[in-house]
Amino acid sequence: MHEFSIVSALLDMCEDNAKKNNATKVTKVIVKIGKLSGVEPQLLRTAFATFKEKTICESAEFILNIQELVVKCLTCNKESRLDKNVFLCPVCGGEVKVIDGEDMYLMSLEME
Repeated sequence: MHEFSIVSALLDMCEDNAKKNNATKVTKVIVKIGKLSGVEPQLLRTAFATFKEKTICESAEFILNIQELVVKCLTCNKESRLDKNVFLCPVCGGEVKVIDGEDMYLMSLEME
């Protein structure tokens, strides 16, 4: 379950950002997770709730935004969202490259 190590790194980033901004408390953490990131959202929520205790994020609200899979067709150049892991352009059936939905990002923090 790599979500626990991800949360550990996330909490470290929150701590570093809080120090850089002279904050004593993080009140909100917003994360974007791509559908193909390999991160299970519910496990990440559970891990964050478990490991945030006695950290600068102890009372932080944790918001997950799930990013759909966005691809660009190499044939017709159209951008599309894929509902299923079928990596063909829904417009022309051509080969696609993924342009969003594979990563996890710390989008923003609210601090006091």
